[in-house]
Amino acid sequence: MLKILLVGCGRMGEALANGWLNQGRDPAGIWVVEPNQKSAHKLISKGVRFYLAPDQLPPDDTPNVIIFAVKPQVMDEVVPSYARFASTTMFASIAAGRTIEYLETILGIDAAIVRVMPNTPAAVSRGISCAFANNNVSSTQREICNELIEAVGEFHWLESESQIDAVTAVSGSGPAYVFLLSECLAKAGIKLGLSKNLAERLGRVTISGSGELLHQSTEDVVTLRQNVTSSGGTTEAALSLLMSDDRLETLLYDAIQKAFKRSKELAH
Repeated sequence: MLKILLVGCGRMGEALANGWLNQGRDPAGIWVVEPNQKSAHKLISKGVRFYLAPDQLPPDDTPNVIIFAVKPQVMDEVVPSYARFASTTMFASIAAGRTIEYLETILGIDAAIVRVMPNTPAAVSRGISCAFANNNVSSTQREICNELIEAVGEFHWLESESQIDAVTAVSGSGPAYVFLLSECLAKAGIKLGLSKNLAERLGRVTISGSGELLHQSTEDVVTLRQNVTSSGGTTEAALSLLMSDDRLETLLYDAIQKAFKRSKELAH
């Protein structure tokens, strides 16, 4: 039985654990270290092994995989407690801005380390994650990583760790851009005389439905857009403003560029 130790049980940690349970993994093989027991109560009720601190872990048992699902600012405090497992365990981190080099300084240069950038749709098993592994990660460990991350959506390996900054800016932060668009649609509807409730439903379901159509369709995104855009119609009138001089594309790229730069800053 594969033994997985999840350090941290926030939204992403809980999403991962639920994904593993949905895969049919034995809950006894999923260990969670989380100082706030309330955060993990749903997982505890499903049979997951729970510990308040790393010093409570069984001394005669070793996890195959340790996943750090904590905020970047607490990594300095959290990671050293797990260095004792470095000779036998693969480590994976989803903490933004914390590089493999950073982790190697704590866990040792011989530690098998994977850096992963997921996104929040993992909570409904529709996430997309990208990862980069150091040279100590074996092919078998890569396969294990594939299985664990694919439990919450699509998964891709990167050619270089530097690509994680771009992934962070596009898909890591991307759900917030989409949610903002839903907000803007709702606010526009209210300004045009719709009730708040209806406008919010229109914004929400238009986004979720369009996403599902994009997910299921074999047509490319440009064709899907064109399918909605009748010549001389309402959609064309709106897009003529959004696409004039690449207005929306430029604005969105500038925003993504800021996220990209911030991701790089967090690594220093």
